[in-house]
Amino acid sequence: MQTQHLIAAFVLMTACGLPLCNSAQAAGTLSPAGSPDAPMVIVDHHLDVVVNNGWARTQVTQTFRNDNTTTIEGVYSTPVPKSAALSEVEIVVGERTLQGEVVRKQRARTIYEDEKAQGNSAGLTEKNGFQDHRFQVANIAPGETIRVRAVWYQAMEVESGIARYLYPLEDGGTDEAAKSFWTRTEAVEGTFSVDVELKSAAPVVDLRMPGWDSLAKIEELGDGRRRIHAEATGEALDRDFLLYYRLADDLPGRIDLVAHRPDEDKPGHFMMVVTPGVDLKPIEHGSDYVFVLDISGSMQGKLATLQDAVVRSLQGLTPEDRFKVVVFSDRARELNRDFWNATPERVATMSNQVSALQTEGGTNLYEGLDLGLGGLDDDRVTSVLLVTDAVANQGLVDPKEFATLLGEVDVRVFGFLLGNSGNWPLMRTIAETSGGFSQGVSNADDIMGQLMLAREKITHEAIHDAELTVRGVKVMDAGDEHIGKIYKGRQLVVFGKYAEGGRAKVKLAAKISGADKTYVTEFDFPDIATDSPEVERLFALARIEDIEGAAHHGLADPVESDDAVADLGIAYQLVTDQTSMLVLDDDGFKRHGIDRRNRDRVNVERAAQQARAALPPAPTRVDAKKPMFQGKEASRVRPRSGGGGGAIDPISLTIGGSMAFLAIASRRRRED
Repeated sequence: MQTQHLIAAFVLMTACGLPLCNSAQAAGTLSPAGSPDAPMVIVDHHLDVVVNNGWARTQVTQTFRNDNTTTIEGVYSTPVPKSAALSEVEIVVGERTLQGEVVRKQRARTIYEDEKAQGNSAGLTEKNGFQDHRFQVANIAPGETIRVRAVWYQAMEVESGIARYLYPLEDGGTDEAAKSFWTRTEAVEGTFSVDVELKSAAPVVDLRMPGWDSLAKIEELGDGRRRIHAEATGEALDRDFLLYYRLADDLPGRIDLVAHRPDEDKPGHFMMVVTPGVDLKPIEHGSDYVFVLDISGSMQGKLATLQDAVVRSLQGLTPEDRFKVVVFSDRARELNRDFWNATPERVATMSNQVSALQTEGGTNLYEGLDLGLGGLDDDRVTSVLLVTDAVANQGLVDPKEFATLLGEVDVRVFGFLLGNSGNWPLMRTIAETSGGFSQGVSNADDIMGQLMLAREKITHEAIHDAELTVRGVKVMDAGDEHIGKIYKGRQLVVFGKYAEGGRAKVKLAAKISGADKTYVTEFDFPDIATDSPEVERLFALARIEDIEGAAHHGLADPVESDDAVADLGIAYQLVTDQTSMLVLDDDGFKRHGIDRRNRDRVNVERAAQQARAALPPAPTRVDAKKPMFQGKEASRVRPRSGGGGGAIDPISLTIGGSMAFLAIASRRRRED
């Protein structure tokens, strides 16, 4: 019987202190190369974060000053946080306050340019692909100071009981056109500050902020709340802020539910987090490892990290393991044609070769991956470790080609992207086609911690053929991903809508070591819930990512997908590849006939946030009376999966649901 092959895509970063932390670009103001105008001054930069159980609200407030003697346009760029819903932008100019509304991208650009040409104050926020958000402010007068505030929401990432929050600042250096056109200014003249309020119903036993621990002051507020403050003067926006917190080791497997349904006449939205309490045993026999390493020019600032990560990985193998190394830039080649046993001598030889690698040329990711898939031994479990930022620009680059390649072999992809501004859409396609997962790692991360978490998934058995079903409550639009395997150390996070409240029976059916396993519980979806309106935006972002993923897999028409994304972006007021945040005053929105949808949504969110502010974190576990799992949370998974009212897993429902949604969206294409 053919052994199933695994592809693990490790993108492993080390803490700041390596040379790469000083060589990469950062967030900052942009001015055209060769411009006679002085760049906008970043007066201060303040980060305010509230982490509330399974999700986080990030607010960034920056003050800018025009030191020129002429009126200029201010431009600011920052990396796009993964799976973050940018939903609020406010600009304060003197006594005037401008607020943002999301409209289709081209219309937003046209109106902004018109307002700028007329000498009016206006702002525009666009998403520049997977690479960055661009904030533009028109007509900043000489000596004028402006304040820009942005808000986004994102689900927290949890691995093996460790939650991780990332505020990205270090640019990944993947936008070659931007590097040649813009001059970037990243220094903060005054104070850079970070304030975090951590609220967790589950006990938190440890906190860590790599690079910020010595600056941070932690205040225990009781009732599961902590407040963190850190600040520095004269900082550059070139290092990410990372917060890790570890939950108690004795937490049981569980289901948590956060819902929002303010009106009984309309569907509600929910976020359901399944933490499997299932003991997954280690694989005791030796395995094969193929390292596929990106040494293209875009890896210039990251090569030292790549080399350090691979050497440490090789040193962690046992003599029973075997390895092979493939490198790629314009072309792919093998450093050792046949598998070597991981003896100390062989490991030392390959470590020297890897340490001598230099960056060169473009990125032929397809050829590197294809070569890594060749020559595998069907009698051994094989992991192919792909180290890359996934910015493919040579050979085959269409995501559908990667989906076809991986669809022809029985593999699993564990995708970890190197640095900010990596190509998330492509890596998601590579991972999801094979039923694996993807994860990004910042330069501020601890490399050994990432190695340990990733290795755990490969060296332990997994739950197979997982299928999650909901009965009794009609669930809709719950995602478009096949669960497949559940890997050690991850959670399953499902966003969706439900028609009305009531008793739900939730079942997880799967296989472990070939044996059928079934886990069942019952709990109530609330008829009315008003505490967490932000869940609606998180739901919409999950749907957008599913629709984009279907298009990348070749399962949906790209034009219909773009229309569906635009409709969701406008309905839920999110900045996407098809929508932008137009920032005007009240009169400006009236002139252009733009409804104030975002203003109304923000008012609801702020009211809920104020009501929650002084309260302890609300418990979200819903299966305490009838636990789904009897063991501790030894294994976790975080894909989303699809369906509606029935199984949230089968691929047939995934495709059918996506195509139906896109067809409806296409028929009601909007012009706003």
